Amino acid sequence: MIRSFAFTTQGRLHMRDIQPFLMPTLLADTNLFLWVDLENASAEEAKLVLEDIFHFHPLSIEDCVMESQSPKVEEYQPKDEDRFSPYLFMVIHAVDYSRKDGVFATSELNFFLGRNFLVTYHDLPQRSVQALEERCLRSNIHIARAPDRVAHSLLDALVDNYKPALEELALEIAELEQQVVQGSGPQVLNKILQAKKEVMHLRQIISPQREVLARFARGEFKLIRAHMVPYYRDVYDGLFRIYELAQTYDDRLTGVLQVYLNLSANRTSEVVKLLTLITVITTPLMLVGTWYGMNFKNMPELEWQYGYLLAFLVTVSTTAVTFWYFKKRHWF
Repeated sequence: MIRSFAFTTQGRLHMRDIQPFLMPTLLADTNLFLWVDLENASAEEAKLVLEDIFHFHPLSIEDCVMESQSPKVEEYQPKDEDRFSPYLFMVIHAVDYSRKDGVFATSELNFFLGRNFLVTYHDLPQRSVQALEERCLRSNIHIARAPDRVAHSLLDALVDNYKPALEELALEIAELEQQVVQGSGPQVLNKILQAKKEVMHLRQIISPQREVLARFARGEFKLIRAHMVPYYRDVYDGLFRIYELAQTYDDRLTGVLQVYLNLSANRTSEVVKLLTLITVITTPLMLVGTWYGMNFKNMPELEWQYGYLLAFLVTVSTTAVTFWYFKKRHWF
C-alpha cells in the first residue's frame, strides 16, 4: 500500500494520494515537500517508488526490502552516473512487549530522507507513522514543514512507544519478585530466565540505535538543518534513559534470581537438616533394636523378666534426651 502527501513549506497539505506519474513533477517544485509511506508494499510498488521515481541507490533499496537485524544510518551522495538526489538512509526498530508471551516483538522502519522528500518503508503497521500522518493532515504547521522535522517527529514517537513496553516489563518483574518471596515453584525460575533474556534482547536493540541517533545528535549530516540538531539530541537523550532503565531492570532480575536461588538453597538445607535430625533422633532406637535383634542364646537380658521393659525404657529415654538436646539448641 502506498500513501503519499505533498506539503507546502508552511506545513499545509497541498495534495494527498498522489498519482505516481505526478511525483517527479512535485519533487522538482522546491516549494513542496513530498512524503511517501510504503506499508506492506508489493514488489511492484516498491520498485515503482524506490527505483523508478526516486532512483535510490541499489544497496539502500536492498537493505530496505530485506529485513535488517541492526539499525544503521548511511549517507548517499550521487556520482556522475547516479540519478538520485543526496539522501540519508536509516534503519530503525520499534518494539512492543507482550506479557502473555513474555517477549519483545520488533518491527523495522526504514527512512529515505532528502532535502524535499521523505520515504518511509515498513512491513507492519506503525503506530508512530499513523499518528504522525493524522497530525500532519490536521495542518499542524510545526510538523510538516520539512522532511527532517517529520523524521524527528517519527523518531520521537518511536522512542516514546518504548515506554508502554517498559511499563509492561516493570509489572512483570514486580510480579516475579512477589512470587519469589511467596515461595513459588520451579516455574518461576523459567519466567525469570525468560525475562532476563528479553531484557538482554531489548538492550541489544537499543544499543545500536543509540549509536545511530548519536550521529544525528552530533550534527554529522548536512541534510539535518542546524536548528533541528537539538531536537534530535533530545530524542537521543530519551533513548539513553531507556537504555539505563533496561540496565536497571536487568539488575533487578539478577537480584530476583539470586533471591530465588538462595531461598531454594535454604529450603534444600532445611530438608537435609530435618532428615539428619530424624536420623539422629532415631539412632538410639536403631542401636537398641539392632543389639537385641541378634538373639544370642547367652544374652542374659533375653531371659531376664524385665529385659523387654529395660530395653523399652532405654530406647525411650535416649530418644527423649536427644530430642530435648536438639530442642534446647533451637535446631527445630
